[in-house]
Amino acid sequence: MSAVEEPVGGGPGDAGDTGADGAETRPEERLERAVRAAEQALIEYEIAVETFRIEVENFSRLHHQKLGPMYARLDELEAEIAEATAARTGDPEDIRRAHEARARVMPIPGVEELFHGWMDSGGLFPEAQAMLTDQPVRPPQRVRPSEEARRLYRELARKAHPDLAQGEDERKRRDEFIARVNAAYGRGDEALLRELAQEWEAGPAPEVRGPSRGEELYARLEWLAQRKELISVVARELEEGAIGSMLRLAPDDPDRLLEEIAEQLLVQVAQKEAELAALRG
Repeated sequence: MSAVEEPVGGGPGDAGDTGADGAETRPEERLERAVRAAEQALIEYEIAVETFRIEVENFSRLHHQKLGPMYARLDELEAEIAEATAARTGDPEDIRRAHEARARVMPIPGVEELFHGWMDSGGLFPEAQAMLTDQPVRPPQRVRPSEEARRLYRELARKAHPDLAQGEDERKRRDEFIARVNAAYGRGDEALLRELAQEWEAGPAPEVRGPSRGEELYARLEWLAQRKELISVVARELEEGAIGSMLRLAPDDPDRLLEEIAEQLLVQVAQKEAELAALRG
């Protein structure tokens, strides 16, 4: 199942041919309903893509932060095992493998850059080191913001979405506001999302849509279709990327997926440490 469901919409005639009183509606009225339906479907699709993008970014960051020390430890153990094997056998092929394994070990500057503040000048911070020894550690930020943060975000996105703007000034205002909403949601900041909701409600009233000519409505539908195609490309790239593919393995609990990977890596570290100890006698 796709992590981001594409919107389902119909053509201008799918909105119905009769009004509530059974009277036949004008083609322009049906077209207006089709445009409104397409707008709402596109907004919901964009919300789904944006929430998934934030989960992908958070998962990627936490994957590096939480699992980076374990991957680095595994690389180091692989190098030490290869070196111990080469020292024991003296075989040229084993020596070559040892050099290759050592070359794959990430240098400290690269590791520091990868961990984004999880290392100090003396090595790993206690939080990162604790992950290698299965000791209690302050929990990292969640991959997925809380349900309340998600609710607030979706509500704000539906109200302030730039696609609802009718003029360039209004679109710019909405673009800037939604950028702040996205940033707050990415951090899972419920308090700030509530403040932004109050700010939007207190702001200027949105422009009222005036009567539209058929040509303008068709142009709007065409723009919405093009916009949907562009967003579909972004959604496919997110889903088909390495992190997106991992997230699709646990769509309901991505945070638990990190824990499962960490548990598997700890087992591998223990196995490699036992193998190295046996080689060194």
